[in-house]
Amino acid sequence: MLYTLSVNGQVHRVEDDGETPLLWVLRDTLKLTGTKYGCGIAQCGACTVHINDVPTRSCTLSLEAASSARITTIEAVEGADVRALQEAWVALDVPQCGFCQSGQLMSAIALLRTVESPTDRDIDLAMSGNICRCATYNRIRAAIHEAALKLGTPT
Repeated sequence: MLYTLSVNGQVHRVEDDGETPLLWVLRDTLKLTGTKYGCGIAQCGACTVHINDVPTRSCTLSLEAASSARITTIEAVEGADVRALQEAWVALDVPQCGFCQSGQLMSAIALLRTVESPTDRDIDLAMSGNICRCATYNRIRAAIHEAALKLGTPT
């Protein structure tokens, strides 16, 4: 079947089975490979994208379900919050292997866009669906705090 997707501000017409996970459409059809495959059961967060500005696991969301949504991938996020997070990520040496980073950043961006002054609990809740095999959770939390401070929202 033919589906229309709004991805990163562009409209794409995709012919595929409606049950195909959005992740595979993004990676294989649209060649947006920043979104990673981790577990395939929405438990690790590597495949996180924004669906209508809400962090969502793309490995279990069907093409049909996503066809009416506004989809944003790591390739298209921008703004002061994104720059602040990227700078904090680098300054605090957050990435180790780097595999989970796009999903981690997508969740962190959504958090900073919805919570003006996130507490440790806010951060832990927002990031709880993102697994880091290298266990840099303390650095991730510190980087989110640093980015919020830079944005003028003390945590």
